[in-house]
Amino acid sequence: MPRYKLTIEYDGEPYIGWQMQGASFGKSVQGELARAIAEFSGEAVTVAGAGRTDAGVHATGQVAHVDLSRDWPNRVVRDATNRYLKDDAIAVVAAEKMPDAFDARFSAVRRHYLYRIIDRRPPLTLDRKRAWWSPKPLDVARMQEAASVLVGRHDFTTFRSTECQAKSPVKNLDRFDITRTETGIECRLDARSFLHNQVRSMVGTIKLAGEGLWTAADVAEALEARDRKACGTVGPPHALYLTQVDYPATWVPLADAPESGQAPK
Repeated sequence: MPRYKLTIEYDGEPYIGWQMQGASFGKSVQGELARAIAEFSGEAVTVAGAGRTDAGVHATGQVAHVDLSRDWPNRVVRDATNRYLKDDAIAVVAAEKMPDAFDARFSAVRRHYLYRIIDRRPPLTLDRKRAWWSPKPLDVARMQEAASVLVGRHDFTTFRSTECQAKSPVKNLDRFDITRTETGIECRLDARSFLHNQVRSMVGTIKLAGEGLWTAADVAEALEARDRKACGTVGPPHALYLTQVDYPATWVPLADAPESGQAPK
């Protein structure tokens, strides 16, 4: 059965998150993708994602894999799936046939997140569901100093949800950069994997430093506490984006299937 790697973009606002949780809970990104693929291929499928984004979290570079019984051209998998997603805020940006052993989650070596903050006095309009509004100006240098405390290998118990199911709270945070741009403040975080709510918890905490309420020493103390109660503010989900998932260069796409016959309608 050919295995396809899908690169996916979505607006997380209408969904309960990436993961399917049953029809009574609402629509999920994973569920809508499985439905759309089944519509064009005529077979029930399981869509396995690289990461489980929470309700309201967006993606510009989520990755998933799916197995199909027919060897479809990559273009057909992409375009036919998108045809059945036309009423959803989801799009398959690319589809590539991969070796059978490729796994969107377990083959990944790094995940990249962006968290957007806009600090201005007027409330947000176009970015109301795309960034975290701060009516107070934030000190980016203080935020970067606080963020640097969290880079490296640590026990991140303070910054993970009490509902997190990860076996260990120890993670290696490779990057936590804070940059002011023309449109606001960008927080960029890279790691092999993250704990549940870790990014939002860390960004919310270093925002307190930007407001002058916490120092880098306070962040270090919270980290060392290894206690969820020591966490600062948790940022809202609508300002968070999964932007990219990295894989070893050894995972090379297979040759595309030849174009033949009619694409599914």
